[in-house]
Amino acid sequence: MRYDVSQIEEMIYPFLPKEDEEFGISAIQAANYGFKAGGKRLRPMMMRLVFDMLYNKPAVTKSDEYVIRAFMAALEMIHTHSLIHDDLPALDNDELRRGLPTVHAKYGEAMGVLAGDILLNHAYETVAEAMLEKPGDVCLTEAFRRLAVNSGASGMLGGQSLDVEKTGCPLEAHELAFIYENKTAALIECALMCGAILAGASRETVAGLEKAGSNIGIAFQIRDDILDIAGDEAKLGKPVNSDNENDKYTYVRIHGKEESEARVKQLTDEAVELIESIDAVDKEAADDLIHLFRSLTDRDR
Repeated sequence: MRYDVSQIEEMIYPFLPKEDEEFGISAIQAANYGFKAGGKRLRPMMMRLVFDMLYNKPAVTKSDEYVIRAFMAALEMIHTHSLIHDDLPALDNDELRRGLPTVHAKYGEAMGVLAGDILLNHAYETVAEAMLEKPGDVCLTEAFRRLAVNSGASGMLGGQSLDVEKTGCPLEAHELAFIYENKTAALIECALMCGAILAGASRETVAGLEKAGSNIGIAFQIRDDILDIAGDEAKLGKPVNSDNENDKYTYVRIHGKEESEARVKQLTDEAVELIESIDAVDKEAADDLIHLFRSLTDRDR
């Protein structure tokens, strides 16, 4: 892999909100604590690999480098905001994430709410600043639109809302599909699509990556379901069996572990085929993206 987690973090950490402001410093500290508390950085890594894979200029310009990093950081802020809020007592009520106290466990519930709000808003501030680099650029406008749509009521937040509403209730197949497509897959689709849009890819290529993102996002969520019942808490850094304790209907609960594992593999294989069908400028980046997809099939954390 050309990028590891530390390299991605070097790209995105400079965009975090500053802690030297006179007011609101506790909430900003809580936000940055949540952001820096580990993680796979899958979404910004995917975005960067797609950008590298499709960028067709001889070298990345300074302006384009700034823009892609800003979008990578913004997407990870949105993702982290969702985790901070997911952990709150009103939702999953988890006190551990990645082996560390969750934001509300460390800073209190009120600060947990505010920390998530700060990251969500700061994500859009970050992208708005990046758009000033290339005023009127239609690619930046479209990437910003995708970021907003995929993270909002028609995307991640819509999926989370139905997930909360249906906790403890039997789910129809189409309801579970809606939750997985939006709660998890929407931001992965966004990562792939924004990377392609900012690289100047065609609409057809962007559409293919959207489908690949859907597949890999659903596969990732099903794998999470499997780990929730069969994972090692020490490796996961969070409690196992939380879905059962919260009476959540998951793919595993409905279809069983064996069928769930087969579905993860099928979806990942299809996503890989979609990447292989794209005429990549940088074949190594495409191979790294495929490797990242494959790693989801058998991950243990």
